[in-house]
Amino acid sequence: MDYQFLEIEKKWQDIWEKEGAFRAKNDLTLPKFYGLIEFPYPSGQGLHVGHPKSNTAIDIISRKRRMEGYNVLYQMGWDAFGLPTENYAIKTGIHPAIVTKQNIDHFREQLKKIGFSFDWSREVNTTDPNYYKWTQWIFIQLFKRGLAYKTEIPINFCTSCKVGLANEEVVNGVCERCGGEVVQKVKSQWMLKITEYAERLYDDLDETDFIEKVKIQQRNWIGKSRGAEVKFKVAGTGEELVVFTTRPDTLFGATYMVLSPEHKILEKLNIENRDEVIAYQNEAAKKSEFERTEMNKNKTGVMLKGVMAVNPVNHKEIPIWISDYVLASYGTGAIMAVPAHDDRDWEFAKKFDMPIIQVISGEGDVNEAANTDVSSGTMMNSGFLDGLEVKKAIETMIDYLEKNDIGRAKTNFKLRDWVFSRQRYWGEPIPMVYCEKCGWQPIPESELPLVLPHTDKFEPGENGESPLAKLTDWIETTCPCCGGPAKRETDTMPQWAGSSWYFLRYIDPNNDKAIADPELLKYWLPVDWYNGGMEHTTLHLLYSRFWHKFLYDIGVVPTKEPYQKRTSHGMILGANGEKMSKSRGNVVNPDDMIAQYGADTLRMYEMFMGAFDQAAPWSEQSVKGCFRFLERVYHLLDILVEGEAYSSELEVAMNKTIKKVSNDYEKMKFNTAISALMELLNEVSKLGRINKAELKTFITLLNPVAPHITEEMWEKAGFEGRLYQTTWPAFDEAKTVDAEIQIPVQVNGKLRGVVKVAKGAEAAEVERAVFADEEIKKFVDGKEIVKKIYVPERIYTVVVK
Repeated sequence: MDYQFLEIEKKWQDIWEKEGAFRAKNDLTLPKFYGLIEFPYPSGQGLHVGHPKSNTAIDIISRKRRMEGYNVLYQMGWDAFGLPTENYAIKTGIHPAIVTKQNIDHFREQLKKIGFSFDWSREVNTTDPNYYKWTQWIFIQLFKRGLAYKTEIPINFCTSCKVGLANEEVVNGVCERCGGEVVQKVKSQWMLKITEYAERLYDDLDETDFIEKVKIQQRNWIGKSRGAEVKFKVAGTGEELVVFTTRPDTLFGATYMVLSPEHKILEKLNIENRDEVIAYQNEAAKKSEFERTEMNKNKTGVMLKGVMAVNPVNHKEIPIWISDYVLASYGTGAIMAVPAHDDRDWEFAKKFDMPIIQVISGEGDVNEAANTDVSSGTMMNSGFLDGLEVKKAIETMIDYLEKNDIGRAKTNFKLRDWVFSRQRYWGEPIPMVYCEKCGWQPIPESELPLVLPHTDKFEPGENGESPLAKLTDWIETTCPCCGGPAKRETDTMPQWAGSSWYFLRYIDPNNDKAIADPELLKYWLPVDWYNGGMEHTTLHLLYSRFWHKFLYDIGVVPTKEPYQKRTSHGMILGANGEKMSKSRGNVVNPDDMIAQYGADTLRMYEMFMGAFDQAAPWSEQSVKGCFRFLERVYHLLDILVEGEAYSSELEVAMNKTIKKVSNDYEKMKFNTAISALMELLNEVSKLGRINKAELKTFITLLNPVAPHITEEMWEKAGFEGRLYQTTWPAFDEAKTVDAEIQIPVQVNGKLRGVVKVAKGAEAAEVERAVFADEEIKKFVDGKEIVKKIYVPERIYTVVVK
């Protein structure tokens, strides 16, 4: 009987679809499991073999949960707005909506071929007006509560895409999307006040079951730090500069200040070298934030002539500089420089001949290098702090600042507000209008969705204006407050908007009255298990947690956190060990693998290729190995015999395998689970037969990984119903222990043999087995036995001379 995998897989995919096999039920009495993966951006290239890895992992868990009696929600949708499709439209003239539909149809076809147990009746698409109606609704709620605002700020601007980028979308100084040069440009942008949620986004990670490296990435991005806000007066003026420092104990060592070139106070000061300052500001504006903040870059700056700051603790006047490594958008846009104890401050001080004053004891000469090992030590050159240990000095200084009204204790965050405008066409329209009399106003909620108007001209303006800015008839409207003339916002939302709440819409995708029915949200939330790439832990994961917390605050969702558990998978590399890319010529198309070996082989290989959370190179030789294994599994039907209970020969092996596979699936140790099934197959092959009870368990354990072949075998073996409807097998703990165990035997420190004894055998019985073994006799006969040591059920050692 040949393994006709293509016929088998098509047959069962059609049956599952016809039977609605994996549809989630809105039966609130059942125990539920909500498994989630990141929904893909439907690019023109289609799926690559990296996509199925995450999908298969949660598919395995979802299939197992169904057999355990859970009502399972496991979905697929499309994060379909975005720059690549728009850029393709600019190049070809084909409307993004047409391209998007074609790409989605291709992705859907590919995913169905792999046999994922998605509930396709709940499919969502972020470009569907019925979907983005609620994206726009969420934005309006944010605006009404002061969490969406418009302001002029320096933004990261991609010179190729001609679009503003969030900090997270700039990677190594270039655009994440196209690799184009990124510069700073001042533009009027919509912002979301994610900083209002920084503390909760940081602290509430303790309530989640995220893997530790995900928590670390989130916390590092949010960047919580405790310290003090300190006021520095500008000498001879009524102005003052505020800085945040985590080390207020070092204030006596602050010998100069540095402002960002964009700092607002510069307009108010009487600066003697104004032209020099303006020239420097113009140069800084050409650089991206990445370029400005690189640690190893050449230090540049301009000292403000005729202007000095006053150190608030020793009252000495210190110079003020501007330098591009200080950013207006981070902290207060001003820093106090303590060159004796900070590498960047020290390099700047050395280059521009600023004073260096050591204020914490330590080894080395601070004129040769900064002493940055200052987590402990004794204060010096610090007035009333002299002699204090660092920890006490920090507390004493904060107390001094607060008593003298020159500072206060403060917790600061590295996280900045989210730049939410994009000057592009293919995105959700922002549902706002501007009226000269009433300012910015949201459109009435009854008018949602504000549908993206049709156009055939997708190019942004030279200065980065949205293509929508050309649609005069669409722009001109009336103010919902006063009825006067108003203009629509022409910017669109970023791609992250639709992906920040998609998991909520899966719960009730056709609801036209609300994001989802409150009772269904209460039942399905939080997501029980979410798997995704590590590359999204500082973007989508953070944004979606922010939106969810906001929706919790306004009573829309019932949980503080959207996801209870978050895991991550390792990347699939090319056969050469490099990241897959078209330019490297090492991309593997899953369609080719399915045509040659089948979807079950593809699924199995991606789970077997190594530890799930580690990167691993593609190996077609190993793919062939998985295919051969499945062929052997299929031919178990040739040696099938009757039997309603496990045979005595396989009883222990069956129970051990059920335990091993069940536990390993839950720990995402898919490779070792599959290894256990391979070992069991070897045991069956040695025996030369498998009974119906054993086959039933074997194919049930394998089913989450290889669902098509196992469903076919279930049917051919004559088992009742469908395999996907059966119950997950249980094991008997008492029968997971071998009746016999193997004891290694060492003679004079070298392994000389292995003996089999009954489990729990007495030492005397083990000794008889050791000295009766023909191999071991060769090394002990005729010699004086000096010592015999038995470590029960571990090792037997003999010393002879």
